[in-house]
Amino acid sequence: MGKRPRHAAPGRLHSTFSVCTIRRLIQDGDLAVPGSSAEDVAHALRNHRPELRRKKLKPFTAAVRRVLSTIPSPSSDFDDDDDSASRRHQGAHATISSTTSLSDESAHPPPPPNFDVTKTMLRSQYASQTSKQNPGTNQQLEIEMTAEKARRLITSDCGGGGGDAKPEAPVSEGVVNGDKGPSFADLGGMEQVIEQLLVEVVVPLCSPELPHNLGVRPVAGLLLHGPPGCGKTTLAHAIANETGVPFYKISAPDIVSGISGGSEENIRGLFQKAYRTAPSIVFIDEIDAIASKRENLQREMERRIVTQLMTCMDEFHQNIGGDGSDADSSEKKPGYVIVIGATNRPDAVDQALRRPGRFDREIYLGVPDVNSRKQILMMLARKLRLEGQFDFLKIARATPGFVGADLKALVNNAGYLAMKRIINKRRAQYCYENEVNVKWWKQQSWDAGEMESVHVTMNDFEEATKLVQPSLRREGFSSVPDVTWDDVGGLDSLRKEFHRYIRCIKSPEDCDAFGVSMQDGFLLFGPPGCGKTLIAKAVAHEAGANFIHIKGPELLNKYVGESESEIRKMFNRARTNAPCIVFFDEVDALATKRGKEGGWVVERLLNQLLIELDGADQRKGVYVIGATNRIDVIDDAILRPGRFGKKHYVPLPSARERVSILKAHARRTPVSSIVDLDVLARREECSNLSGADLASLVDEAAMLAMEERWRFLDNETSVNPSCLIELSHFEQALSKVKPSVSKQQREDYETLRKQYLSRT
Repeated sequence: MGKRPRHAAPGRLHSTFSVCTIRRLIQDGDLAVPGSSAEDVAHALRNHRPELRRKKLKPFTAAVRRVLSTIPSPSSDFDDDDDSASRRHQGAHATISSTTSLSDESAHPPPPPNFDVTKTMLRSQYASQTSKQNPGTNQQLEIEMTAEKARRLITSDCGGGGGDAKPEAPVSEGVVNGDKGPSFADLGGMEQVIEQLLVEVVVPLCSPELPHNLGVRPVAGLLLHGPPGCGKTTLAHAIANETGVPFYKISAPDIVSGISGGSEENIRGLFQKAYRTAPSIVFIDEIDAIASKRENLQREMERRIVTQLMTCMDEFHQNIGGDGSDADSSEKKPGYVIVIGATNRPDAVDQALRRPGRFDREIYLGVPDVNSRKQILMMLARKLRLEGQFDFLKIARATPGFVGADLKALVNNAGYLAMKRIINKRRAQYCYENEVNVKWWKQQSWDAGEMESVHVTMNDFEEATKLVQPSLRREGFSSVPDVTWDDVGGLDSLRKEFHRYIRCIKSPEDCDAFGVSMQDGFLLFGPPGCGKTLIAKAVAHEAGANFIHIKGPELLNKYVGESESEIRKMFNRARTNAPCIVFFDEVDALATKRGKEGGWVVERLLNQLLIELDGADQRKGVYVIGATNRIDVIDDAILRPGRFGKKHYVPLPSARERVSILKAHARRTPVSSIVDLDVLARREECSNLSGADLASLVDEAAMLAMEERWRFLDNETSVNPSCLIELSHFEQALSKVKPSVSKQQREDYETLRKQYLSRT
């Protein structure tokens, strides 16, 4: 009969890590610092000895406590010999004893620390462990401690939670020389945000006694949200630099650990360091990665992380080193820890975090407007070598939808264009004097005269605006069409109407001054091929705004709710990148009359479209244009003022307009000078042709001229034709091209014009 295996007694450590081993590790690491608790030393040992992490924390901490009681404290030199002998006797007795009660420890408490324990441990641990460990072996989180004179860069292991920390580079006491970083003066277009932060964050951090005396609870948390590249991280660094308090920065995914309970331990360790150095700042970047809504999380570990973060944030007034009841803690300077979170998905953050007491303030950093972009450009251009006059307002108006990161890329590209000029000059010089394949960039260094001659000009910025694509316009946006009013023949009345519309888009401040609302959208209706889509493209080009081209049926989806979701996403994207023109081509596919059998899919989409056009959300800066040739099937609710309230009929072109259309198309084709387009457009065969028919006429004449040229090259004809489109080619094309709009259709459209335009 086999022997029953004996289980280790509770609280007893494995023999491979005996008391002697633990004592040796503590002495080698100089961890027996006065005032340090057994928990701190245990965490430090578990950080640097991965095999100790497999041991249970409570028994291991008890063993460390017994070892610490046997190690003499440096403060014992100030006591008399009797007290020293008594303490040594008590330490020896504690070593021999198998168990140590907490009551004994409370009966003989250690003397209160007269200096910061964390700083002493950091220095001693770094001095003993820098030569033994490779700082690149473990994943580390970066902590920046900002001071007035220098910046302290400290890293700590993510695997062990609240352990010790050490400088990243072997420098004296962890001080790193370098730039101080961004400040409020370096942030453009954030005056209102900075004013709010000065009152609620900066002053309480610099003078925590002010809210303490008033009995006001300071801000516990600050949630910065907005599109990517708007300056959330830069603003957090500016707060730290302006206040000069310790700044603990960590990316949310760095907290997650592969060991069960390790993620929660990392959060606790981070906040413990922040509490010990209060007042301080904890900055968690991309906080939605660890603080998502718990009902949507699949794993229990992720829910525990969110709960642990809430618990730590609720203790932001905790005083490290006492409970506030004794004299030492009462004399301590009041301070607190503020948690700053940054995310571009605020709706994904758990609602329990977004309440007063945790994230008290939520600051939205949106896409900068024209004035903000001007200020950002002026601040970014301070370090450039500029030459000539600069109109930053003009550049700001030419960059709608640009965020701070895009403007920084714009400035860099302008500098690259300035560099390109001198590089091309050097290349041409060396290629002229030497071989073509010579490596001219290695031949000679740049002298001071050449570098002094390089400057960034206004033309460089204007060219850079064509090269930089805004990050927010890389999805869901159409390129601004290269269509001008010269490509639109005729339609003088519509051109005048849209000219006012374009001026309002370019100068919204004038509309605000006179109280003019631009909420009404334009609906262009008429026979097919009369230039409705061309007009919308010309408006988008002339206005210089962002452009979203929606082909009506492309929003329809077979899955329930997806079509409405696409409508919401599209208008949210347009509001974010205002000013923006949303053009609905063939809008009748999305706005058919409700109440018809089988039209419930389009009805839900139409309801969503009506809400977005004139609902609770203001679409300021979003301009809507629709085009259709079936206005009779469109629901009446979408035709009222405030939605598509301005209806314009686009008729078949008149004789004068046909001349303009033919000349516009003839500019890109080699038409002979003998051909009189004025006479050709006024012929009877062209009287009922639409704009699309006239474009087809020019294309057909060009094809006939090209076929005639091909026959000559194939030696089928002896006459060498010219490479021009002659009148004979237009004559043949007129016999092939017929009007696309019949007489009955023209009468029907005329009836619709009288019916719908009489309402306005």
